[in-house]
Amino acid sequence: MNQLQKIILEEAYWRRERLKLTHPLNQLFWECTLRCNLACRHCGSDCLAVADAPDMPFDDFAPVLDSVRSHQPRQRTYVWTVGGEPLVREDIAECGRKITEKGFLWGMVSNAMLIDRAMMRYLADAGLRSIAIDIDGLRDEHTWLRRNPASFDRAYDAIGALRDTPGIVWDVITCVHPGNIASLPELRRMLIEAGVRKWRCFTIVPMGRAKDSGMSLSPAQMRSLMDFIARTRAEGKISLSYACEGFLGDYEGRARGSIYTCIAGLTVASVRANGDISGCLSIRSQYSQGNIYRDDFWDVWQNRFRPFRDREWMRKGQCADCEMWRHCEGNGFHLRDDDGELMLCHLHTLKEA
Repeated sequence: MNQLQKIILEEAYWRRERLKLTHPLNQLFWECTLRCNLACRHCGSDCLAVADAPDMPFDDFAPVLDSVRSHQPRQRTYVWTVGGEPLVREDIAECGRKITEKGFLWGMVSNAMLIDRAMMRYLADAGLRSIAIDIDGLRDEHTWLRRNPASFDRAYDAIGALRDTPGIVWDVITCVHPGNIASLPELRRMLIEAGVRKWRCFTIVPMGRAKDSGMSLSPAQMRSLMDFIARTRAEGKISLSYACEGFLGDYEGRARGSIYTCIAGLTVASVRANGDISGCLSIRSQYSQGNIYRDDFWDVWQNRFRPFRDREWMRKGQCADCEMWRHCEGNGFHLRDDDGELMLCHLHTLKEA
């Protein structure tokens, strides 16, 4: 790691320390449904077509927004409707319209199975400002992961619908695993030709349906992915970044547009389908700090997120004597199990390569 990287990491440390004190709520994720029209092999939520938990009515979620708005009247917080697949809710556009009317920015994460030009116009008219869709490799690779023969064409056609809808910020997300890592250069070419400007890659977290999937990258594959991302960023033809998965050591500043910080509980909160309040919806372990059906959301956000803002309790196991603790602080919350043990360390994986 060169001197410039060290200085950048130190600057990021102090920005993170400031966020621990101020914790502005910049993003709020609403798990509006656990239903999904796919059954993907890598799903961390293990969502099903018919979920045991019913969709949360918007009227149950609305008081959360009112509370946030009353305490942050001048801040345009992003509210992300996620699932499951949010578009399986017949009232999703009405939910988005109400989110927008309350003064929030509305975003969505979708598998794109139900997206076409008419749907995008409908969502944009309801106030949708940002959306992310999944394309997980070339046709056979995407189809294998998503387990639906129509999924690749639907997702690829959705790019055209997104490209032709004005006022929408969008990107493509790709799950990288041993079965598609070799195809990333060809996928990059296809995405660039299709007009994709922003692209994110992530890797498997061993949770939910993905726990025993065998789709984690080897150390050599992980380093190959980081090199691919760094080269692609340097070329400048498409804005590619590694998602907020974990600290990357020497690749910090080269694999993302920002330095890694797990912002769960610092600037990001979530409301789960059952009302639980947590840091972000990538966290599938039990780190809920309250529930909207019995607690005031803003009080929880202000006063009960200490485990997210003081992470000294994470300094154990691999993290106990790690020289990069100051800049990593125990990696992402989504990489901790119910007992607080670290399931995956990206820095350790890269060092093994």
